Amino acid sequence: MGKDYEINLDATVDATPAQIWDAIATGPGMTTWFIGRTDIDGNTVRTAFGDNWIPTGTIKTKDQPQHFAYESERAPDGRFSAYEFLIEGRDHSATVLKSVTSGFLPGDDWADEYEAMQYGTQLFFATLVEHLRHYPGQTATPVTAFGPPVTDWDATWKALHEKLGDATVYYSNPHTLGLRTPTGLHRYIRGFHGALVADHALYTPDDTDWTAFLHTL
Repeated sequence: MGKDYEINLDATVDATPAQIWDAIATGPGMTTWFIGRTDIDGNTVRTAFGDNWIPTGTIKTKDQPQHFAYESERAPDGRFSAYEFLIEGRDHSATVLKSVTSGFLPGDDWADEYEAMQYGTQLFFATLVEHLRHYPGQTATPVTAFGPPVTDWDATWKALHEKLGDATVYYSNPHTLGLRTPTGLHRYIRGFHGALVADHALYTPDDTDWTAFLHTL
C-alpha cells in the first residue's frame, strides 16, 4: 500500500517570466526559496538539507521561460518526487506561476509523511511567491539549523512568536511559519522527526547562532 499524491499551487506575481525562470530553474534561484541548498549541473538537480542529500533529480522539461520540470530517482519501493512549474506571461500585466508537486509515498504509514510534505510544500511555494514579490532578481544565502526534540508544540510555537517581535508573517499553517524580516525570509518548520527546524533564506547574512536560538524555546 502507499499513496500517489499531487499538490497543485498557483499565484500571480509582478515579476517577469525571466525573473521567475531564474528562481525556479537555476541553483542559486532555487536555493533562495526551496528547502536547504540546491545545485543544478546540466540535467541533474541535487538538493542538500542540513547534512543530508535529497534523492537526485533529473530535468525532464526545460522550455525557457515557460516550463521547467524535474523528477527524482525512483527508489526500490517506488518512492519518488516530481516538480513542475508553468509560467504564463501576460502583456502589460502580472505573470501567473503554477506549481505541481507529485510522486509516490510507499508503505502503510504514509499519512503522517504526506501531511508534513503537504504543509512544507505550501510553505516553500509561499516563500517563492514572497521572494518574487519583494526580492525579484536577488539571491539569498541558505541557513539550516535543528533544535531539540519538541514535546509540546503549542508551547513551542507560542515561545517562538514571543521572541520574534515585529517580523511580518507571510505564511503559516499547523506545521510551519514564514516571516519576512529586514535580513530575509525566515522559516520555522515542525520537523517530521519531532524537532523544530530553522530554514532561512537570508539576503543579508548575519552571525546569529540559529541552533542556539532554537534551544532557547
